[in-house]
Amino acid sequence: MSGSTLQLSPLDAAGSPVRPRSLICPSILAANFARLGDELSLIEAGGADMVHVDVMDGHFVPNLTIGPPVVRDLRKATRLPLDCHLMVESPDALLKDFADAGADKLSVHAEACRHLHRTVQAIRGLGMKPGVALNPATPLDAVSVILEDLDFVLLMTVNPGFGGQRFIEGVIPKIRSLRALADRRHPSLSIQVDGGITLDNVARVYDAGADWFVAGTAIFGTRDYSATIGQFKRSVGIPEA
Repeated sequence: MSGSTLQLSPLDAAGSPVRPRSLICPSILAANFARLGDELSLIEAGGADMVHVDVMDGHFVPNLTIGPPVVRDLRKATRLPLDCHLMVESPDALLKDFADAGADKLSVHAEACRHLHRTVQAIRGLGMKPGVALNPATPLDAVSVILEDLDFVLLMTVNPGFGGQRFIEGVIPKIRSLRALADRRHPSLSIQVDGGITLDNVARVYDAGADWFVAGTAIFGTRDYSATIGQFKRSVGIPEA
């Protein structure tokens, strides 16, 4: 159980809790892998805040994607933080590999971890920012006990495994509940959302309390990444550069 003490949430001029900074996080799962270096350069120049890397093992989810060697090359190709989302059955065996490859933030699924708190401590001990991902049907109780030990919680807004899925509206109340819990206990906690995030729904997701917005097809499926990222930023109140 976490030994952290409760934190008082800072308030803005209106007396509302101050939220963590919003970030737009393009998911390279939707990028053109034949020209991945160019794709990274375009989103970096276009104002992306972070690169989201979906790691799938073909067992925890029915898809197989990339691993540490690709992350190592990504690290050489961009200055943006690398946010690695492990959708794998045995994440503990891979933590050091991703740290060595240059991952800045690492999330593991609560559903895949036998000793979740130990895994979170190991991630931080390797110099990465730890997060825990929850599938749509997984309750917030899965992270409540260790909330203060996390830098972020990733709420899946689709069932993990494939890009291009439709946003699950039922996760909106879950985002609100997590934001309220974080405001009481861990105000610096960031809430990341991943799955079906588009320009049509991102403002509602932001209003519910999310801070980090993972978008794949909604960015890489457009012709002008810079314009699209700019639209996302305006939708969630990020000031223009």
